[in-house]
Amino acid sequence: MSCYPRHIWVPVLLGEISVSRFADPEPLKFAYWVPNVSGGLVVSKIEQRTDWSYDYNKRLAVLAENSGFEYALAQVRYTASYGAEYQHESTSFSLALLLATKRLKVIAAVHPGLWHPGVLAKLGATVDHLSGGRFAVNVVSGWFKGEFTALGEPWLEHDERYRRAEEFIRALRAIWTEDSAELAGDFYRIRGFSLKPKPVQRPHPEIFQGGNSTAARRMAGRVSDWYFMNGNSFEGVREQVEQVSTVAAAHGRRVRFGLNGFVIARDTEAEARETLREIIAKADVQAVNDFGEAVRQAGRSTSDGKGMWQDSEFADLVQYNDGFRTGLIGTPEQVATRIVEYKKLGVNLMLLGFLHYLEDVEYFGKRVLPIVRELEAANRPAVASVSS
Repeated sequence: MSCYPRHIWVPVLLGEISVSRFADPEPLKFAYWVPNVSGGLVVSKIEQRTDWSYDYNKRLAVLAENSGFEYALAQVRYTASYGAEYQHESTSFSLALLLATKRLKVIAAVHPGLWHPGVLAKLGATVDHLSGGRFAVNVVSGWFKGEFTALGEPWLEHDERYRRAEEFIRALRAIWTEDSAELAGDFYRIRGFSLKPKPVQRPHPEIFQGGNSTAARRMAGRVSDWYFMNGNSFEGVREQVEQVSTVAAAHGRRVRFGLNGFVIARDTEAEARETLREIIAKADVQAVNDFGEAVRQAGRSTSDGKGMWQDSEFADLVQYNDGFRTGLIGTPEQVATRIVEYKKLGVNLMLLGFLHYLEDVEYFGKRVLPIVRELEAANRPAVASVSS
């Protein structure tokens, strides 16, 4: 059996696909996973010239914003686990990166159940002022049961975690936008809470959310500004965009979409494929298997079996969020073409991980991104006519 993920053993450079009615004529945005935890972005013993230290990340953030990246996502782990033995806390690390940059927006991942929305709203407003309006938040409903139980916090059933996360977002939005916020929920009760100063951004800092289950998709349609998708095929992405957008439209809303992808862009396709092969061949088998069991536990707990990682194979799990499945492996032209194909399906932002961050982010900015912009310009009339 091949050690490559089955999902990406198709030609990277594909023919034209039909443009979805959800395609956005605006330029695609790019974000990168902040390596604020040890172990890099793959659970592998391959050499990774990536460092979780602040000095490295400060240098990376400046490089990224000068290479065309508009967002960075500070991930969150609270306890040593699955190849990520050391972690910097996401909100404080986000502030540090914001103060080191000028244009980059930094998204801090947070867990309802470990945060109170009023406390996060206060922190977020302060960070938004200190950064000139560049703070955002990613509300993570929770996949890692061990973190909650180790801290003595209750671990809720899957759909209940999403109900709590939805209330968390409703509370955040109310506190950030209303003079006297009120919320009578099952998990949070806000009684005449007044936050001053309000955030710089209007109406409020952007709210991101991930998840793959039906509960996650419906929640995104009702309350989130952005919906993050794990790495997936064209058809898988099309399905999620259509389902979430349908829910959003029923509530008079629009949701934008971010897609996770792990980029291996090299001068030749053979070199890129060999790098992927080596990453998987040198995977930390125990850590990958333990991670897989933890996340499949989350997926199995859904009522319809559509939880995240539910159909992920070993090779997929070597990259935490199924990044290999997006298929961004090959030459700059191949990677750029595939990215634009995803944009045609309604993807507004690519959330990218890399093996050697400093070198690969610079390469991406110089070699891949210019081709993306050329392809966008060539496709713009067709995209605009479909979305009008």
